[in-house]
Amino acid sequence: MDLLLTVDRIEEYKAVLLVRPDEERSILWPVADLPPDCKEGDILRVTVEVSQSETEAAGERVKSLLHRLLNKTEDQPPHEDL
Repeated sequence: MDLLLTVDRIEEYKAVLLVRPDEERSILWPVADLPPDCKEGDILRVTVEVSQSETEAAGERVKSLLHRLLNKTEDQPPHEDL
């Protein structure tokens, strides 16, 4: 999906981008992540898509971490209240 965004204004470290065509919704965007020559009034095209490979890799990292945490908990002796 492609979005067209109007750079409404740039304030310190963030830009206010308006979603075209109606420009009723806005998005705050870090200025550091804009093209270097970007200025107020410019129209940006942003492509939004699911990265299947990154999604799967993140799922594997979470699964691995959960497995390690559960195994660590099972290996520890139970605490006794004094």
